[in-house]
Amino acid sequence: MANLVLIMNFDEAQLQKEFSFRTARSGGKGGQNVNKVETKVELLWYLAGTAVFTEVQMKQLQSRLKHRINSEGVFSVTASEARSQLQNREIAVSKALALIKQALLKQKVRKATKPNKLAVQKRLETKKKQALKKISRNKNFDI
Repeated sequence: MANLVLIMNFDEAQLQKEFSFRTARSGGKGGQNVNKVETKVELLWYLAGTAVFTEVQMKQLQSRLKHRINSEGVFSVTASEARSQLQNREIAVSKALALIKQALLKQKVRKATKPNKLAVQKRLETKKKQALKKISRNKNFDI
């Protein structure tokens, strides 16, 4: 991750105020509690209504998170790992923030370099040794 740079920091507290949550019954751990309590949490965030990001950042978020944004422009993350709704809510928030931070990272442009003469020579020598090894395994080997 050395070649990644964060475009701009953002106010996480302000962003968390824009999140809304929906709950549902969750599968997995919990025994019969699973059938009664809505522990699964879905975090919803309407991207167009945000005041936290600039237009450039919004375009980058929309392009990088397009698989998590539905046709109405709502970004969603679900969490159902824990048995309690509160823990799942915290997990969903941390997942969403991590995804948003990752989407805002800008990859540095890679500068193309050439291998030096010694590296090229060494590579050719190893190729030659490997070829000779394969030839020596041949039935009619005679040098």
